[in-house]
Amino acid sequence: MGRLFGTDGVRGVANADLTAELALGLSVAAAHVLAEAGTFEGHRPTALVGRDPRASGEFLEAAVVAGLASAGVDVLRVGVLPTPAVAYLTGSLGADIGVMLSASHNAMPDNGIKFFARGGHKLADELEDRIETVYEQHRTGEPWTRPTGAGVGRVTDYTEGFDRYVAHLIGVLPNRLDGLKVVLDEAHGAAARVSPEAFARAGAEVVTIGADPDGLNINDGCGSTHLELLRAAVVEHGADLGIAHDGDADRCLAVDAAGEEVDGDQILAVLALAMRDAGQLRQDTVVGTVMSNLGFKLAMERENIRLIQTAVGDRYVLESMKAEGFALGGEQSGHVIVLDHATTGDGTLTGLMLAARVAATGRSLAELAGVMQRLPQVLINVPDVDKTRVNTSSELATAVVEAERELGETGRVLLRQSGTEPLVRVMVEAADIEQARAVAGRLADVVKSALG
Repeated sequence: MGRLFGTDGVRGVANADLTAELALGLSVAAAHVLAEAGTFEGHRPTALVGRDPRASGEFLEAAVVAGLASAGVDVLRVGVLPTPAVAYLTGSLGADIGVMLSASHNAMPDNGIKFFARGGHKLADELEDRIETVYEQHRTGEPWTRPTGAGVGRVTDYTEGFDRYVAHLIGVLPNRLDGLKVVLDEAHGAAARVSPEAFARAGAEVVTIGADPDGLNINDGCGSTHLELLRAAVVEHGADLGIAHDGDADRCLAVDAAGEEVDGDQILAVLALAMRDAGQLRQDTVVGTVMSNLGFKLAMERENIRLIQTAVGDRYVLESMKAEGFALGGEQSGHVIVLDHATTGDGTLTGLMLAARVAATGRSLAELAGVMQRLPQVLINVPDVDKTRVNTSSELATAVVEAERELGETGRVLLRQSGTEPLVRVMVEAADIEQARAVAGRLADVVKSALG
């Protein structure tokens, strides 16, 4: 797997790359590193562990819980809940460690481990590096210090997590959703119970699809990476809007009443105006990434809202928000962070706030999303290449310069290696969709030949 920690925890094919032994060892290492870092402050530590419905999550959860308890950490097991729920509960319950088992939008055979620090915040890079180092040291023979007797951790099922999280979501909404009909696509994932319950309690009439997880069907032709079913369902049921989550529900995409997609940039634009109008958009600033559509940037300039762009990845968006005290940020992919109410992207909260804006204004989602015009943007994923050379290949650099010269000031090119998958992403933006497709296709061919 190379370096274990990527941009969003440790991921791989469950029981091949991500084994029970690795999950157990990383959990023990995390307990030791956080103890050494003074995170536990001399008290008996507590960890909160959740997962999405993947079948592999069952044995990986057992391994993580065993590792933590064997290191002297008491464990609260919350079962199947979204990633943002685990982050929220870690902070709300004062746990020292949060652990989420999920591969988010990845296909079912994959799984992942994500650690949260006290307060529900993602671990800093240096702590992840230290955990990996300590894990490798002990994997190669250095024995662990193991508590015995009353020193071992105790394991408890925390069944109140569901209601506590839903109550939190309802409590932060600016207004109710009475009169709205909403279709929810839960991707057969972690929010299959949470999201419908939250929308219903908020007053919406709810239609659900993709809400029957069986451990094998997560993200299978549904959810935020496959909007076709949601589009059809919204039109069929005459709904006001549709909301799609991914497997761990840390992202949200939407569909308007006509079945047209509303992406993360458009959602950010709608929420930015709503928060500005409510006096909640601190410094009149929103944080996006280098993948943010140029149309989003132009819309924010027109509304006198400053846009700060970071590297791709919600962790980098979050770092910028925390460093400067900004309230709203996110990605085109639908990771939206409302920092006053969540420490990570929260798809259910995002969907609720988007629906609340529709209900409060009496305007359709299409009209609200029309604040920005999406410029044509083509994204091609090129698999099976050496993604580590994307920034060092002279052949690729020459091709990028030629593409940028062709596009001029009306477009842009972005090549980057995926942080979670073995591929290179080629993004081209242009005023004309055919030009964007042609340029992106040529660059993808160069990536294959230069890095293959």
